Amino acid sequence: MNSRSPRKGAQQISEVANDLIDPVLAKRAGINTMLLGSWDEIAGSAFAECSRPEKIAWPRRVSEMAGEDGGHQPGTLTIACEGSRALFLSHQQGELIQRINGFFGFPAIRQVRIVQKPVTPPARRRRGPRPLTGEAARHLDDLVEGIEGDALKAALKRLGTAVLGRKGERRR
Repeated sequence: MNSRSPRKGAQQISEVANDLIDPVLAKRAGINTMLLGSWDEIAGSAFAECSRPEKIAWPRRVSEMAGEDGGHQPGTLTIACEGSRALFLSHQQGELIQRINGFFGFPAIRQVRIVQKPVTPPARRRRGPRPLTGEAARHLDDLVEGIEGDALKAALKRLGTAVLGRKGERRR
């Protein structure tokens, strides 16, 4: 079997995740993962890191409540933006609305609402695994002994330390 050909019925994890997440996002926020995934391109390099779309509020249609088939009305996109960058983003609203509508392929957004809040979550520091001692350290050294490349050997030792160290924690 060719290792490059996909297995019958196999899907990429991103497709499965998008299929699960899109209905929830659409119902709660009115957006989809495609908009979130393309935000860097839509917002441009000046605002990609400091902003993110949060939700689209679609206006209620009178015709919808009466059961008639009415036309589409553009919504309001709420964008979270960090601190002082929000002022600069508000000056770019017109261009941003054009880019968003170009992404959707129809006039989906008529207005942008900017809320100031942190966009990037605080970075959590991960502790490295504890160094192995005793029999576990000797066993790992024996396993990587035949590896010729120093970089590969070091990477495998880091991996082995993490795996073997984790096993030891669970046994206690």
